[in-house]
Amino acid sequence: MIAATGPAFSAGHDLREMSSREPEFYDELFRACNDLMLAIHRLPQPVIASVQGIATAAGCQLVAACDLAIASETARFATPGVRVGLFCTTPMVEVARVVGRKRAMQMLLTGEAIDAHTAADWGLVNEVVPADRLASRTYELAAQIATASPLVLATGKRAFYDNLEPGLRDAYDHAGGVMAASSGTDDAQEGFAAFLEKRTPIWTGR
Repeated sequence: MIAATGPAFSAGHDLREMSSREPEFYDELFRACNDLMLAIHRLPQPVIASVQGIATAAGCQLVAACDLAIASETARFATPGVRVGLFCTTPMVEVARVVGRKRAMQMLLTGEAIDAHTAADWGLVNEVVPADRLASRTYELAAQIATASPLVLATGKRAFYDNLEPGLRDAYDHAGGVMAASSGTDDAQEGFAAFLEKRTPIWTGR
Protein backbone atom coordinates (compact mmCIF):
# COMPACT_ATOMS: atom_id res chain seq x y z
CA MET A 1 0.00 0.00 0.00
CA ILE A 2 1.16 3.52 -0.81
CA ALA A 3 -0.29 6.16 1.51
CA ALA A 4 0.51 9.63 2.79
CA THR A 5 -0.56 12.15 5.42
CA GLY A 6 -1.33 15.83 5.15
CA PRO A 7 -3.03 17.79 2.37
CA ALA A 8 -1.23 16.01 -0.49
CA PHE A 9 -0.95 12.35 -1.43
CA SER A 10 1.74 13.47 -3.86
CA ALA A 11 2.23 16.87 -5.49
CA GLY A 12 4.65 15.50 -8.08
CA HIS A 13 8.05 16.98 -8.86
CA ASP A 14 9.48 19.88 -6.86
CA LEU A 15 9.68 22.87 -9.23
CA ARG A 16 12.35 24.50 -7.07
CA GLU A 17 14.53 21.47 -7.71
CA MET A 18 13.81 21.69 -11.45
CA SER A 19 14.65 25.37 -11.96
CA SER A 20 17.77 26.30 -13.98
CA ARG A 21 19.37 22.87 -14.21
CA GLU A 22 21.56 21.18 -16.79
CA PRO A 23 19.97 18.89 -19.43
CA GLU A 24 21.57 15.85 -17.79
CA PHE A 25 19.64 16.57 -14.59
CA TYR A 26 16.30 16.43 -16.41
CA ASP A 27 17.28 13.25 -18.26
CA GLU A 28 18.10 11.50 -14.99
CA LEU A 29 15.08 12.91 -13.14
CA PHE A 30 12.53 11.59 -15.62
CA ARG A 31 14.41 8.33 -16.14
CA ALA A 32 14.24 7.67 -12.40
CA CYS A 33 10.54 8.58 -12.25
CA ASN A 34 9.75 6.34 -15.21
CA ASP A 35 11.68 3.46 -13.67
CA LEU A 36 9.68 3.85 -10.45
CA MET A 37 6.37 3.64 -12.30
CA LEU A 38 7.50 0.61 -14.29
CA ALA A 39 8.74 -1.04 -11.08
CA ILE A 40 5.19 -0.88 -9.71
CA HIS A 41 4.02 -2.92 -12.70
CA ARG A 42 6.89 -5.39 -12.32
CA LEU A 43 6.55 -5.84 -8.55
CA PRO A 44 5.10 -9.31 -7.87
CA GLN A 45 2.76 -8.01 -5.16
CA PRO A 46 -0.33 -5.96 -6.04
CA VAL A 47 0.13 -2.28 -5.19
CA ILE A 48 -2.78 -0.24 -3.79
CA ALA A 49 -2.78 3.56 -3.65
CA SER A 50 -4.63 4.93 -0.62
CA VAL A 51 -5.29 8.53 -1.63
CA GLN A 52 -6.29 11.02 1.09
CA GLY A 53 -5.49 14.36 -0.58
CA ILE A 54 -4.39 16.02 -3.79
CA ALA A 55 -2.54 13.90 -6.36
CA THR A 56 -1.09 16.10 -9.08
CA ALA A 57 1.24 15.62 -12.04
CA ALA A 58 3.61 12.74 -11.19
CA GLY A 59 1.43 12.12 -8.12
CA CYS A 60 -1.56 11.51 -10.38
CA GLN A 61 0.70 9.33 -12.51
CA LEU A 62 1.59 7.32 -9.41
CA VAL A 63 -2.09 6.67 -8.65
CA ALA A 64 -2.69 5.59 -12.25
CA ALA A 65 0.34 3.29 -12.19
CA CYS A 66 -0.81 1.43 -9.07
CA ASP A 67 -2.78 -1.77 -9.61
CA LEU A 68 -5.68 -0.51 -7.49
CA ALA A 69 -6.59 2.79 -5.86
CA ILE A 70 -8.96 3.74 -3.04
CA ALA A 71 -9.68 7.45 -2.60
CA SER A 72 -11.05 9.53 0.21
CA GLU A 73 -13.96 11.80 -0.64
CA THR A 74 -11.53 14.70 -0.13
CA ALA A 75 -9.04 13.51 -2.77
CA ARG A 76 -8.44 15.51 -5.93
CA PHE A 77 -6.53 14.60 -9.09
CA ALA A 78 -4.88 16.78 -11.73
CA THR A 79 -2.21 16.95 -14.42
CA PRO A 80 -1.57 20.71 -14.23
CA GLY A 81 1.80 20.94 -15.99
CA VAL A 82 0.32 22.88 -18.90
CA ARG A 83 -0.23 25.79 -16.50
CA VAL A 84 3.43 25.97 -15.48
CA GLY A 85 5.02 25.57 -18.91
CA LEU A 86 5.67 21.82 -18.88
CA PHE A 87 3.07 19.50 -20.37
CA CYS A 88 2.51 16.41 -18.18
CA THR A 89 3.98 14.10 -20.81
CA THR A 90 5.11 11.26 -18.55
CA PRO A 91 1.98 11.34 -16.34
CA MET A 92 0.07 11.10 -19.63
CA VAL A 93 1.46 7.60 -20.24
CA GLU A 94 -0.34 6.08 -17.26
CA VAL A 95 -3.32 8.43 -17.00
CA ALA A 96 -4.38 8.01 -20.64
CA ARG A 97 -4.27 4.24 -20.25
CA VAL A 98 -6.70 4.23 -17.32
CA VAL A 99 -9.15 7.03 -18.13
CA GLY A 100 -9.14 6.96 -21.96
CA ARG A 101 -8.07 9.45 -24.60
CA LYS A 102 -10.74 12.17 -24.36
CA ARG A 103 -10.78 12.37 -20.58
CA ALA A 104 -7.00 12.28 -20.40
CA MET A 105 -6.72 15.10 -22.93
CA GLN A 106 -9.22 17.15 -20.93
CA MET A 107 -7.08 16.77 -17.82
CA LEU A 108 -3.84 17.41 -19.71
CA LEU A 109 -4.99 20.40 -21.77
CA THR A 110 -6.85 22.25 -19.00
CA GLY A 111 -4.86 21.27 -15.91
CA GLU A 112 -8.10 21.37 -13.94
CA ALA A 113 -8.53 19.02 -10.98
CA ILE A 114 -11.22 16.37 -10.85
CA ASP A 115 -12.84 15.25 -7.62
CA ALA A 116 -12.73 11.74 -6.22
CA HIS A 117 -16.15 10.68 -7.51
CA THR A 118 -15.27 11.84 -11.03
CA ALA A 119 -11.98 9.95 -10.75
CA ALA A 120 -13.92 6.78 -9.86
CA ASP A 121 -16.36 7.32 -12.72
CA TRP A 122 -13.46 7.76 -15.14
CA GLY A 123 -11.58 4.70 -13.87
CA LEU A 124 -8.65 6.46 -12.22
CA VAL A 125 -9.60 4.99 -8.83
CA ASN A 126 -11.59 1.89 -7.88
CA GLU A 127 -13.60 3.23 -4.94
CA VAL A 128 -14.34 6.41 -3.00
CA VAL A 129 -14.90 6.20 0.75
CA PRO A 130 -15.33 8.67 3.62
CA ALA A 131 -12.03 9.99 4.97
CA ASP A 132 -12.38 8.06 8.22
CA ARG A 133 -12.82 4.80 6.27
CA LEU A 134 -9.89 5.18 3.90
CA ALA A 135 -7.25 3.27 5.85
CA SER A 136 -9.59 0.49 6.98
CA ARG A 137 -11.04 -0.03 3.49
CA THR A 138 -7.57 -0.16 1.97
CA TYR A 139 -6.52 -2.77 4.54
CA GLU A 140 -9.71 -4.77 3.90
CA LEU A 141 -8.96 -4.90 0.20
CA ALA A 142 -5.33 -5.83 0.81
CA ALA A 143 -6.35 -8.58 3.23
CA GLN A 144 -8.84 -9.99 0.73
CA ILE A 145 -6.17 -10.12 -1.97
CA ALA A 146 -3.61 -11.60 0.44
CA THR A 147 -5.73 -14.76 0.88
CA ALA A 148 -4.65 -15.83 -2.63
CA SER A 149 -1.43 -17.65 -3.45
CA PRO A 150 1.50 -15.21 -3.84
CA LEU A 151 2.62 -17.22 -6.86
CA VAL A 152 -0.81 -16.95 -8.46
CA LEU A 153 -0.95 -13.21 -7.79
CA ALA A 154 2.54 -12.61 -9.20
CA THR A 155 1.93 -14.74 -12.28
CA GLY A 156 -1.43 -13.16 -12.96
CA LYS A 157 -0.19 -9.61 -12.47
CA ARG A 158 2.77 -10.18 -14.80
CA ALA A 159 0.52 -11.67 -17.46
CA PHE A 160 -1.97 -8.81 -17.09
CA TYR A 161 0.61 -6.12 -17.87
CA ASP A 162 2.44 -8.18 -20.50
CA ASN A 163 -0.86 -8.62 -22.33
CA LEU A 164 -2.26 -5.13 -21.81
CA GLU A 165 0.74 -2.87 -22.26
CA PRO A 166 3.42 -4.38 -24.50
CA GLY A 167 4.60 -0.89 -25.50
CA LEU A 168 4.74 0.71 -22.06
CA ARG A 169 8.55 0.85 -21.83
CA ASP A 170 8.79 2.45 -25.27
CA ALA A 171 6.08 4.95 -24.34
CA TYR A 172 7.97 5.96 -21.22
CA ASP A 173 11.26 6.25 -23.11
CA HIS A 174 9.65 8.59 -25.62
CA ALA A 175 7.63 10.62 -23.10
CA GLY A 176 10.57 10.93 -20.73
CA GLY A 177 12.77 12.27 -23.51
CA VAL A 178 10.15 14.83 -24.51
CA MET A 179 9.65 15.97 -20.93
CA ALA A 180 13.38 16.21 -20.21
CA ALA A 181 13.95 18.32 -23.34
CA SER A 182 10.92 20.49 -22.59
CA SER A 183 12.11 21.21 -19.06
CA GLY A 184 14.99 23.31 -20.38
CA THR A 185 12.87 25.58 -22.57
CA ASP A 186 12.41 29.26 -21.74
CA ASP A 187 8.66 28.75 -21.26
CA ALA A 188 9.18 25.89 -18.81
CA GLN A 189 11.68 27.86 -16.76
CA GLU A 190 9.37 30.90 -16.83
CA GLY A 191 6.48 28.70 -15.73
CA PHE A 192 8.47 27.30 -12.82
CA ALA A 193 9.53 30.78 -11.72
CA ALA A 194 6.02 32.21 -12.03
CA PHE A 195 4.57 29.35 -9.99
CA LEU A 196 7.14 29.76 -7.24
CA GLU A 197 6.80 33.54 -7.25
CA LYS A 198 2.97 33.32 -7.33
CA ARG A 199 2.58 35.46 -10.46
CA THR A 200 1.16 35.05 -13.95
CA PRO A 201 3.69 33.58 -16.41
CA ILE A 202 4.70 35.48 -19.52
CA TRP A 203 5.02 32.97 -22.37
CA THR A 204 7.41 33.59 -25.25
CA GLY A 205 7.00 30.36 -27.19
CA ARG A 206 10.66 29.47 -26.79
